[in-house]
Amino acid sequence: MTLLVLNIRVPAIATVHSEHDLLQGLAGLLPRFVMYAMSFLTLGIFWVGQQTQLNQLERADRDLAWIHIGFLAAVAIRPFSTMLLAEFIEYRTALVIYWGNLAFLGVVLYFAWRYAVRAQLLKEDISAKVVAAVDRRILVAQSWYATGAALCLINTYCSIAFIFLVQLNYAIAPRFRRPPRA
Repeated sequence: MTLLVLNIRVPAIATVHSEHDLLQGLAGLLPRFVMYAMSFLTLGIFWVGQQTQLNQLERADRDLAWIHIGFLAAVAIRPFSTMLLAEFIEYRTALVIYWGNLAFLGVVLYFAWRYAVRAQLLKEDISAKVVAAVDRRILVAQSWYATGAALCLINTYCSIAFIFLVQLNYAIAPRFRRPPRA
C-alpha cells in the first residue's frame, strides 16, 4: 500500500522560484493525492475483506494459497492503475483500467471465498448466514463499483466521486459479528 506514494513527486526545484510557484506545483499534485487516498482506502477495504475471510478458516491448502497469491498480483498492479488515472483523470480508458483492477481484486477475493466454502476449509461453527453475508458483501460492492465505472459515460469526475462514496460506505459500514460463544 505504501508503494502508491512513491509516484507522488515533489515539484521540480527548477520550476519553483517563489512560494507561489511551490503552491502551484503542489496544487498540480492534487489529482495524484486524490487517487492515492482513494486507492489506499480501496486496498484497506480489500485487506479487511481478505482478513475477514481468513478469520473464518479452520485450515487452508495449497490451492487457496495460490488464489491469494493471485489476489496479491491484483494488489501489486494497483500503483499502476492509480497513477494512470491520476495522470489521465479525464479519460474514460484510464478509469476503466482503474475499475478493471478493482474488479479483478473483487473477483479473486470472491473466488477465494467460494473455493474455501466448497473445499470445506471453514471453521465448523460458521453459519450459512455468514457465508451468504460474505458472498453478498463482495457481489454488492462489485456491482456498485461497476455502476461507478459506468458513470464515466457521463463524466469521469462523477464516476470517481461515486466510487469514492462506495468506498467510504464500505470503510465505515457496520461489520457482521458472530454471536458470542456460549
